[in-house]
Amino acid sequence: MTRLAEELERGEEKRDEEQVDIANFYLERRPELEPTEFRDGFTLKTVLGVLFVAILMMPGAIYLGLLVGQNLGPAGQWTTIILFTEVCRRSFTVLTRQELYMIYYMAGSINSMMGGLMLAGGAFAWLIWAQYVVNSPAATSFGIANDIPTWYAPALGSEVYVKRTFVHKDWLVPILLTLTTTVLGRMQWVGLGYFLFRTTSDVERLPFPMAPIAAQGATALAEASEESESWRWAVFSVGTMIGLVYGFFYVAIPVITSGFLADPLSLIPIPFIDLMRNTEDVLPAGRFAIGTDLGPIMWGFVVPFPIVAGTFIGSMLCNFGLAPMLYRFSYDPETSKSAIFPTWSKGMSLIQSEMTLNFDLFMSIGIGIALAIAVVGIHTVVATMLKARVDRARGGVQRGYGDIPEGRGDFPIWIALAAWSFSTLCYVLLAHALVPRFPLLFLVGFAFLWTPLISYMSARMMGFVGQPLQIPYVAQATFILSGYKGIDIWFAPMPIFDNGWAAQMFREVELTGTKMISVVKAEALLLVVMLVFSFTYWSFFWRSSQIPSSQYPYAQTFWPLNAFYQCLWATATDPNATDRPTFLIEALKFPVIGYSGAGMLAVYLAFVAFKIPALWFYGFAYGVTQSTWICTPMFIGAMLGRYYFSRRFGADRWRRYAPVLAAGYTCGVGLIGMVSIGLTIIFKAVRSLPF
Repeated sequence: MTRLAEELERGEEKRDEEQVDIANFYLERRPELEPTEFRDGFTLKTVLGVLFVAILMMPGAIYLGLLVGQNLGPAGQWTTIILFTEVCRRSFTVLTRQELYMIYYMAGSINSMMGGLMLAGGAFAWLIWAQYVVNSPAATSFGIANDIPTWYAPALGSEVYVKRTFVHKDWLVPILLTLTTTVLGRMQWVGLGYFLFRTTSDVERLPFPMAPIAAQGATALAEASEESESWRWAVFSVGTMIGLVYGFFYVAIPVITSGFLADPLSLIPIPFIDLMRNTEDVLPAGRFAIGTDLGPIMWGFVVPFPIVAGTFIGSMLCNFGLAPMLYRFSYDPETSKSAIFPTWSKGMSLIQSEMTLNFDLFMSIGIGIALAIAVVGIHTVVATMLKARVDRARGGVQRGYGDIPEGRGDFPIWIALAAWSFSTLCYVLLAHALVPRFPLLFLVGFAFLWTPLISYMSARMMGFVGQPLQIPYVAQATFILSGYKGIDIWFAPMPIFDNGWAAQMFREVELTGTKMISVVKAEALLLVVMLVFSFTYWSFFWRSSQIPSSQYPYAQTFWPLNAFYQCLWATATDPNATDRPTFLIEALKFPVIGYSGAGMLAVYLAFVAFKIPALWFYGFAYGVTQSTWICTPMFIGAMLGRYYFSRRFGADRWRRYAPVLAAGYTCGVGLIGMVSIGLTIIFKAVRSLPF
């Protein structure tokens, strides 16, 4: 499979340059990718692997997320695979591809990040976030802190915030709600995701172009032991050493010093060097900073060049051109204020500028761009569906749900649909019980109409182009247009999901020759293990110090911004704002939303007319509203990879080197982080003992 995957990668790269349909390329070679046999990947070895990750690596993932905004990523997965491969070799046994993939899968699930908060560590991470939202400056300034429901987090002023503990009666309902939604959520995506996989992969035979590459990446380390793959070890080791050295200064020193200093020592600012005060006179309203992590440079090696370059161009045009021009155009010398950016003023930090500039303008521009991208995505789905119907009418092969490979370990579709239906119904009843005044009809529509529709369309997008379909702000628009008044609706678990991603995940499972039932067994184990260790570790971290605080620079920097957006949306239905416009209505400029959406659609049509690949458009659209601190180092990495390393090593060889090098770097940072975190945890635990 290794040689075939590399051939497919080379073929994909060539066809990218020729602007040929990649989906057809993978569809033609689909029979070559199909495994010859299937095995159960859930064994005692995989159980030991997930326990190893939960016990030893979950605290590292939690700490890195709070400290530098990184997750262990491949570090946890690769380290676990390396360890178990070596143990099996010395025990004269073999770690099968299926076992290896399930370890990879479960390790990734345990160390995965939640949303845009860079929070790892399972379900109790959401409760840590909830306690911060209640006490955040945003909730206080918007006047909603006392209106946040107690089933989301204990009320403001509760003694749990002084004791910093989950073992309290005020946490009983939020914890029960978290446990319930965690179980229902797994039933939701496994049930509907498996049905979508059977529909889009087995019946419609969509190519899923990203699945072969993802499946190959999951098993790369096992094949690295072969002589023909020895280059992987060398490249991986180089990346690991880079990560170890840089991680010592970037991660280890702040982590270790946090064990005995109130303000940890940071030789390198985390996560960026703020340049706002240096540029505000020349480029007012531009958002400038220098990212200090090498990770984005490594990502620039791997992410397709058009996406990185398009993002960089969009960000530069906005921050160097659009924002300063609008500021000067609307500046009033008498008031020393800009009519377009009235809440922004010189002297603000980058995070303060992000809040005010987004409130004044860029939030509306971002919504318009997101809607334009959704229109493009819907057009792509409709076009591919019509094309598939024409192909079937011309004599294409007709397949049914019963046409499945022998021994794949499938379970009946009715069980999957029953699990999804039951969890969906429970979500509707739960949301109705928590927010009884919100119209039940909307909850039913979210659950049984919108969720399956958007999930199917997203699965088809994944099947053809490897990207999900995103239609933004559906729930938010419904809350506002429904006329409902109350803060609680914004904090309730809503039955609205996009499970289309799970169709590709099941396709990856199939390509590794792993039985489908292995996923169900793994999720059942992960549920128990994750809940136990999530409670244990988050209780320890919260008890040790306030979250966020100076102990965790990334969380202290970015959590206020995330809380600002969450609380801003909640003001849209604030019942106490009847005598004035809500903060959200002040922030939303509907003409700007319309103009930016229409403008981005015009840009897309121009790209199509000039036959510019779509990746450039998606990168540009994303970059327009972004500051410079991430896109700039990514662009540097992309330029180095394209114009230096590709010429030195050869384009094909560098494309194979880059993902392994990036994984090695992440592993190196993760390893040095875990060692330093382990020392710090031991120090804090010993220091708190009474003897």
